[in-house]
Amino acid sequence: MLTLFDYPASENAWKVRQLLQHLQRPYRTVNISIFEGEGRTDAYLRISPTGTVPAIQLEDGRTLAESAAILFFLATDTPYLPADAFGRAKVQQWLSFEQERIESVIGSLRYWTLTGKLERRAPALVEMKRSTGHGSLQILERELALRPFLTDHGYCIADIAVFAYTSHAAEAGFSLEPYPHVRAWLARVKSQPGFLATMHPYSDDPFSTSELP
Repeated sequence: MLTLFDYPASENAWKVRQLLQHLQRPYRTVNISIFEGEGRTDAYLRISPTGTVPAIQLEDGRTLAESAAILFFLATDTPYLPADAFGRAKVQQWLSFEQERIESVIGSLRYWTLTGKLERRAPALVEMKRSTGHGSLQILERELALRPFLTDHGYCIADIAVFAYTSHAAEAGFSLEPYPHVRAWLARVKSQPGFLATMHPYSDDPFSTSELP
């Protein structure tokens, strides 16, 4: 059985949980106490070189880290990834956008806000991320005015990935009121059969107010 190395409050890990839910693929979970340093152990670094979650271990012992890579691997030969090379490349385009313009911006601001770290960050850094975040939402608004999902393929791992942190933009201090097409797309994603609505707050982890090791 596949093993998922998880941290419940991580939206990166949620992406993989969501796809596994859609695929109805059984798996076992190993939670990694990232704020207590478990991600920095030699044993876990052999699984995930950066010490982050999520990561997976296959039945044959091979391991794979980074949410975008895991999504792409698990979705291959399923309805959640196009079969043609160009379609897959378009999905990869959005996976890259998500990591560079959503997860590292909106995701970071959300994490800092919810764990009480925002005031410890340099104001210039926070302002840069806010500006980039607004720009990213404007890009999504423009693109989602053209089609119901991020690619012509329809709902797929591109939508799962971008949804994860965009859907929590308000927790990062962003209003989605100016972005009606983004809001409509979020609703379409939530209406998908098998949508995984369960969320886990950082407050469930008493160590989450500490800085990551």
